[in-house]
Amino acid sequence: MMTELTAEEWADALELYEYSYTSVSVARREHEEWWLDAAAIMRGQTADPRGWRSLDPDEDEDARRDDPLFPFAKAPATPEDVARFRQRVTEVPWSSVQSLVVLLGIPGLDAAKVPEFDHHRPEMERRARLIISRFPNGTRFYSNVGWKAENPDFYEQPVRLTDPFSRYGWDAGLIAVNDAEVEMIWYFDPT
Repeated sequence: MMTELTAEEWADALELYEYSYTSVSVARREHEEWWLDAAAIMRGQTADPRGWRSLDPDEDEDARRDDPLFPFAKAPATPEDVARFRQRVTEVPWSSVQSLVVLLGIPGLDAAKVPEFDHHRPEMERRARLIISRFPNGTRFYSNVGWKAENPDFYEQPVRLTDPFSRYGWDAGLIAVNDAEVEMIWYFDPT
């Protein structure tokens, strides 16, 4: 039997992203159209419903103070926006979620370029499993990342194509959606 995830375990899991420009936020799902909850996350208008840690690498930056949406370029606000955003993501097969959660913590999104990846992989996957464990069966996962094959292994298939949500030319993310919460894990590459 699996034990209930704790705030301490969640905080430990987020250490997966300590060396990357990655934001992680969870919001209470308040709308039938979950894209509106994702938009609130993008605008920094949410707090974790459990009071747990979030990651916002731009929190104290001038760019964020000038524009609460930074580094995102736009957030869906109208039904037309929602339709456009919906076309920019694809549902990620459950079997591929763990490798994508890990990959979003790797600068450059390429496991093959990480020195001693096989040595670090078990700990990275442990943290990824903790992150995923917050979301019950029935949670759906979406990403702006392109991939080949029906069930991609993102360690073997580095990210080469995304549909950026940010002001940068390159970003990649994962959105988790269930009846209670919406989560966004988003990696940015400002280079």
